[in-house]
Amino acid sequence: MQVPSSELQTRMFRFRECMDNMNPDWAMVAIFGKINQYYFTGTMQEGMLLIPRNDEAVFWVRRSYERAIAESLFPVIKPMGSFREAAHNFSSFPDTVYLETEVVPIALVQRFQKYFPFTHMKPADASIASVRSVKSEYELSLMQQSGQIHQRVLEKRVPEILREGISEASFGGELFSILIEEGHHGVARFGMFDTEVILGHIAFGESSVYPTSFNGPGGNYGMSAAVPMLGSRNRMLKKGDLVFVDVACGVDGYHTDKTVTYMFGKTLPDKAIEEHNACVHIQNEMAAMLIPGAIPSQIYQTIMDTLSPAFLENFMGFGNRQVRFLGHGIGLTIDETPVIAKGFDEPLHEGMVFALEPKKGIPDIGMVGIENTFIVTPTGGRCITGNHPGLMEIY
Repeated sequence: MQVPSSELQTRMFRFRECMDNMNPDWAMVAIFGKINQYYFTGTMQEGMLLIPRNDEAVFWVRRSYERAIAESLFPVIKPMGSFREAAHNFSSFPDTVYLETEVVPIALVQRFQKYFPFTHMKPADASIASVRSVKSEYELSLMQQSGQIHQRVLEKRVPEILREGISEASFGGELFSILIEEGHHGVARFGMFDTEVILGHIAFGESSVYPTSFNGPGGNYGMSAAVPMLGSRNRMLKKGDLVFVDVACGVDGYHTDKTVTYMFGKTLPDKAIEEHNACVHIQNEMAAMLIPGAIPSQIYQTIMDTLSPAFLENFMGFGNRQVRFLGHGIGLTIDETPVIAKGFDEPLHEGMVFALEPKKGIPDIGMVGIENTFIVTPTGGRCITGNHPGLMEIY
């Protein structure tokens, strides 16, 4: 499905406007990251999108120009064999270029600079993130489709495949197959540097609080030290286990995030259920605050100030591995801005989308809690991934 030309035009207009406000001296932006290229052009290719302040933006494509033409309604797409070939079209180039400094490798910048001899580079990341954070009706429609798939799979189909003796890895493989069958686009994309994820965190019992480098509250054993993701081949599901499923879903590039927990074979101790229910209550409190004009850092502090020292122990992580946020923006990547955390002081806008994920580690049991995806509306966050409170009983 092609991204409508009106959608691409609006995104470019909003980006230019944002650059004018945030970086009044800008003259040229060069975009190399495929996800950002897709946002502005509707196709993912090897190339560069050059956006001059006073001229038309051009998407220069090395491979595949043919596919770019077939997929994209972007107005100006030109082929290039190399940076040198594209540079022949410029009689002059600005001294300062704005780049995705969070994305582009130094070696690529050096190759680009060899033929486009600018002297200074500045970050365009904040302007791009700001524009991407407010979703259009087109984007929201895709996220709502993803949310419907997410709800159907985690609330209806997962209970059908959980069985005693299945390994985390095998369960993850079956879950991935079901998600694809239901319409998932097949990848979980993160903007975080050097982050690989297949689906998310899939864990039985204590595996869900095992240490991980991933910046999130949950954990898992993973396949091996070389592939610390998906799940363990050796951790088998047994009666009495908590099952922790924190996975992404997506449609045409746009993601939702959802966590559902399950009690397999028998009920968890009352204390664990009580802590889980408290997390669900926190999610609902935060969702009610997701209105235009609200400040993410204030939402974070308001919630944290209501929690007792005892509850804060192992909240949003386990041991000394607690994260310092309660939710995050989501869209073309799962970890977008703004974040429900300290330091995010700009007001929310209608059409922003957040994954809210209050969770708490329980010794010898695992990670309880919940996560769902919400759209910011004038009446509070509207959930698009279902309202099941988790701890589903599976017998």
